[in-house]
Amino acid sequence: MLNQSEQKLLVAQTAIDTLIEKKLIFSGMKIGLGTGSTAIPAVRRLAEHIKSGKLTDIKAVVTSFQTMNECQDQGIPVYSLNDRTINGKLDLAIDGADEVDENCNCIKGGGAAHVREKIVEYNAKIFVVIADSSKAVKTIGTKFPVPVEIITEARVPVTNALNELGATAVLREGVRKAGPVITDNGNQILDCTWKEPINVKEMEDKINHIAGVVENGLFSKNKPIVFIAKEDGTVEIRNLD
Repeated sequence: MLNQSEQKLLVAQTAIDTLIEKKLIFSGMKIGLGTGSTAIPAVRRLAEHIKSGKLTDIKAVVTSFQTMNECQDQGIPVYSLNDRTINGKLDLAIDGADEVDENCNCIKGGGAAHVREKIVEYNAKIFVVIADSSKAVKTIGTKFPVPVEIITEARVPVTNALNELGATAVLREGVRKAGPVITDNGNQILDCTWKEPINVKEMEDKINHIAGVVENGLFSKNKPIVFIAKEDGTVEIRNLD
């Protein structure tokens, strides 16, 4: 039986290899690369194919400083979505998830990078999620908290508005740092849970209509291809035509 770390490595490598085989990852493409403990092995697998000569002229757009550092270490050139070469559009984006339900809706943002992740992944023609078996759930909203990035000055009114939507909102505190987590964008995070499962698409829109919210970690609008590693060493693939 594979442990969680082994599943993450398996799903990252399987996804990259499968996407290359299906010609969804190809030489000359513009690719978005996500953040976290499952996404980084995917970056490394992509780099292996580049170093072998199987892929050339890959242009990466990253979602965090963590991923930027990894790409630099691996020799993968990094661009902004604003660069003329990218022109705000990507062929494919690949990332992990904190939860993914049976309809391929996701929670992302456990690493506080969901704003940049959403910008990248909602501007990709194809979105791919890779996850270990612990991330596969039937419903969203009651267990893993939905992160909401907020403007610091709006913390109290946003908290009140989230409470009106039925959420319990808790300011995310830093680890080995006094005070709240500060995102790459200089903002704070409220982590939200509900007593009952939520309608992901509706709640994504309702949260984003609150003044002072920058973005939330619900992903429902660009349905991904999903790869899920299992303890028995197999990988389930959803939504790959």
